[in-house]
Amino acid sequence: MKRCVFCAIAAGEAPAAIVREWPDALAIRPRSGGVNDGHVFVLPRVHVEDVGTDPDVTAAVMRRAAELMAEHPAANLITSKGEAATQSVFHLHVHVVPRKEGDGLPLPWTPQHTARVVAQNGATS
Repeated sequence: MKRCVFCAIAAGEAPAAIVREWPDALAIRPRSGGVNDGHVFVLPRVHVEDVGTDPDVTAAVMRRAAELMAEHPAANLITSKGEAATQSVFHLHVHVVPRKEGDGLPLPWTPQHTARVVAQNGATS
């Protein structure tokens, strides 16, 4: 089995921009830079495939993410389970995405997303 990149980061065997560390989790910046300033992943130090695999580990990761969320006046907390839900790294991680009014970052189920799609593709009848 191929080594999990998040396990390698947690073990100190792969580089990462670590933002915060706890005994059970760490927060890192996405290699891509993220979708906006302050975007981080919170991941457990142990390998857990996704949010539904181990409720205790998931709860610990969510607790750590909540600590980071408390530092922002507005933010999204996002995770995925399975390829159909856009999970691409199969090690539990949650995205903490700080937000501000007018940041132009739509979520796919929001009116901002609909407006952006219409603006890009033109109105359909």
